[in-house]
Amino acid sequence: MPPARDASLFGDLERSRKEGSGKKPKGSAHQHGHRKRLRDRFLADPAALPDYELLELLLFMAQPRVDTKPLAKRLIDRFGSLAGAITADPRELEAEDGLSNASIAALKAVQEGAARLIKTEATQAPVITNWQQLLDYCHARMSHEKVEQLRLLFLDSKNRLIADEVQQTGTINETPVYPREVVRRAIELHAAAVIMVHNHPSGDPTPSTADIEITRAVK
Repeated sequence: MPPARDASLFGDLERSRKEGSGKKPKGSAHQHGHRKRLRDRFLADPAALPDYELLELLLFMAQPRVDTKPLAKRLIDRFGSLAGAITADPRELEAEDGLSNASIAALKAVQEGAARLIKTEATQAPVITNWQQLLDYCHARMSHEKVEQLRLLFLDSKNRLIADEVQQTGTINETPVYPREVVRRAIELHAAAVIMVHNHPSGDPTPSTADIEITRAVK
């Protein structure tokens, strides 16, 4: 019969093995199964996924061996929403623990892809009859900017968008506008019309007196 000390040690090891058998380490079959189920649910009904799970889905495609659910929830808490996390400044994202460069690139790729999709829809028909699509595009491109920027949308004779350019960026409450540069660029592109757009980071879209005056000056 083995000594009592050895039996006790064997018992401790056996208990430890049993207690640990229920744990699911990172990268386990359980985690793999969870990801597959999440992908399947997304493909079956994309709109049914809550924001944190959609963000989790994006993140685990960039970080294949990490449990990204806690990170996804933390990002939504930090930035307020899925849209806030995707459109956040890359420097703010870099400061988040556990967010790799691959993950940041994945989030920004979604933002850029959405903007390009909206732009394509806006340019498939004359702009003048698709103001809402144009507004949606401008919102996607500019609404999350923290400083004012002046965008120039150049149209051809059929009111189709031929160029979209940021001419100037400014501060949190103003951006310089140079009528000479607006006209020069319009002539270079042979544009028949120009739409000038700028954002208000404050969230109040009401045009200032200066906004109205410079619009009249360019006109």
